[in-house]
Formats: sequence, structure tokens, C-alpha cells
Amino acid sequence: MLDIKFVRENPDIVKENIKKKFQEAKLPLVDEVIALDAELRSAKTQADELRAIRNKTSKEIGGLMAQGKKEEAEAAKERVKEFGDRLAALEAKESETSEQLTKKMMIIPNIIDPSVPIGKDDSENVEIKRYGEPVVPDFEVPYHSDIMEKFNGIDLDAARRVAGNGFYYLMGDIARLHSAVISYARDFMIDRGFTYCVPPFMIRSNVVTGVMSFAEMDAMMYKIEGEDLYLIGTSEHSMIGKYIDTIVQEDTLPHTLTSYSPCFRKEKGAHGIEERGVYRIHQFEKQEMIVICKPEDSMMWFEKLWQNTVDLFRSMDIPVRTIECCSGDLADLKVKSYDVEAWSPRQKKYFEVGSCSNLGDAQARRLKIRINGKNGKYFAHTLNNTVVAPPRMLIAFLENNLQADGSVKIPEVLRPYMGGKEVLIPTKK
Repeated sequence: MLDIKFVRENPDIVKENIKKKFQEAKLPLVDEVIALDAELRSAKTQADELRAIRNKTSKEIGGLMAQGKKEEAEAAKERVKEFGDRLAALEAKESETSEQLTKKMMIIPNIIDPSVPIGKDDSENVEIKRYGEPVVPDFEVPYHSDIMEKFNGIDLDAARRVAGNGFYYLMGDIARLHSAVISYARDFMIDRGFTYCVPPFMIRSNVVTGVMSFAEMDAMMYKIEGEDLYLIGTSEHSMIGKYIDTIVQEDTLPHTLTSYSPCFRKEKGAHGIEERGVYRIHQFEKQEMIVICKPEDSMMWFEKLWQNTVDLFRSMDIPVRTIECCSGDLADLKVKSYDVEAWSPRQKKYFEVGSCSNLGDAQARRLKIRINGKNGKYFAHTLNNTVVAPPRMLIAFLENNLQADGSVKIPEVLRPYMGGKEVLIPTKK
């Protein structure tokens, strides 16, 4: 959410930003919030003036009574009552106007960084850099769920019977590999100075609306019936929520956290054949990284965060590339975002395995996360990035480490988490 003072003083900048995001339907919101802001400030001024008059009149009543001026005192009491009625009406108007203003402000997109490429959708995202040499083996690479089945490592049919489409059972070496990747990612981030955390897996609605847009909330979140609780779609939601209504001391910054959680997502809409199996699912596990920092440090941390993911994947010999999201592909709260994509030897193309986002002070403003600095209080900047999100990450791992005989090579960094195994041998031909 933007600062209303910024919108009031820079309406043309806000409108131009909306145009850059190809959301022209939101342009009228700028004038609407400016009008509501003026209305709200006027109501507050009138209410303050009325309170001052009422308080002054109330103080005069005692003096009039002491002087025996009973009639004048009674008249003053009537005026105080009248002031109270008028004040109640003004306060109700303040509350209603403030609510309307906040709702509209939360729909206006954040100001994107000047470096963000302008484009309508993800087809206009820009490749930044490739890391590692993409390899297409001289043998056919099966679909990832077919690879897993060779190890008796997945049961999608049983999952459908138990929970429906979009769920899975992982078993044996594949399940162990899944856990190994998560554990390795945890230790990788701890070694880079991040504090490990396991957060709540459910959050209240005020946290949900603090960390994401209404459109994202509707498309992603599962609501717990009868309670003010939602299942998290990523641990970022819970981790940023940890700071709601807090004042962070400037000399303790940055706060760098890496968190583990299961994640639950509706994943609305139809998806193609390349997204069957465990590519796009309702439940998965994830290792995340989160940073709370000073505004002047957020772009530096943005660069560090996506590089951590690149380094992690390269340590497992998986080729990756970074893609910058264009203006039209940025969620409304984001200032700048990179996707990290892994190479798929089977598809002969890259696919997304992580996303790094700088949200500026948008989440902090909604959640009231402030920094207490030498020159007063100000809003923090928040960032998040995926470390790994298996089982999707397993697709990249299995395809890039598959051997001609159907075995899967275990990179050296993962072997301690796999009981020293150097290779997985399929149990089916």
C-alpha cells in the first residue's frame, strides 16, 4: 500500500505507474482516493474543533453552577449534548470514509523500480543470465512422475482416492531425496548467516491482507471454515506476519531468516500437460528466505537473495537462469522480481523453480512494521525468495541427474543427507 501523502502529492506518477502495469481500469482510483482523503481530513478537522469547543463548554458548567447561574449552566449542558451528537456523526463519517479509503488504497499497485522492463505479461519477461551449461542427453528422458515410478517413489492414484487431484504420496528413495534437498537447503542458508525458523502454518485474515493483494488471496489461499484462519501458501506469509505491529530497532537490522513450511495453494485455472504429475499441486514443502531491512539496503539484499538460489542449484549441478519479471507480470505489492528457472533436459527448456521479490515498504505499511532509527520511526522494507520448493525442484534434479541406465546420480553435497548414497538404483525396469 502506498503512502496517501505520496498519492496526494504525486497523482501523475501513480497514474503513470498504473499504466506501466497495464491496469488502466484502476486509473480512476487515484482521483477517488484523493477525494476521500480530502473528505477524511475535513471530517477530522471538524471533529477536533468540535471536541475543543465541547471541552471548553464542559469546563464552564462548573463555574456557572458555583456562581448560581443555574439556567446558563443548563443551557451549556444542552450545548454539550448537542456537540456530542454532532461529534458522534462526524466520528461515524470518519470511520466509514477511512474504511473506503483503505480499501481503494490497497488496490492501487506499488511503484515499480525504474529498472523493471515494461511488458504486458510473462511472455515479455527478460532473461538476465544463464548459469551452467544446459545438456540434452543422447537418451530419452521420461516424464518426471515416470522416473519416480521406476523407484516405487510416487503414488498419484492413491492420493487421488484420498484427497483428489493435485496431491501425491512420495515413498522410499524419492521421499528421502525430497527430505534431503530440504535439509541441505536449510543448512545451506544457515551457513550463509540466516536464522532457521519453523513458523505457524495458519495465519489470520489481517496478516493475509497485509502480505498479498486481494486477487492473489482469492486465487491462492484456503480458508479454515468457521475460523479467522487461512492455510499459508508460503512461509513468507507467516514470517512477515511475525513482525505485525512491531517496532524494530535500527541497530538490529537486517533480520535474515530462512524458514521451512508445508504450503497449500488452490492453483485455480486449467493447466497444460507439462504441469501434471507433481509440477502444479495443492500441497508442497518449501524452504524460504526472508529479509527485513532498511530501505537503502533492500536492493543490495535483493541481489544477494536470488544469487543464493542460483548458488544452491549450481552446487547440485543443475543449470539455471534468472528471468526479470516485466511490469505486467509483477504482483501489485512488488517493486522488482526475478524468477530462477532450472533447465529441463526432457522439455529442452527452462522452467520456474523459485521467485525472488522486493516489496519495498508495501507489506510493512499494511502490517505496521516500523524501524526505530536515529531520526525517528519509518517503515521497513521486506524481501523474500525461494530457496527450494520440492517436489517441483525434484523434477529438475531427477532430469538433470538421470543416467542412461535409469539410475540417478546423487551430487556430493547431498550424499550426507542420503546416508552416503552416490546413486539411486531403480527397482523397476
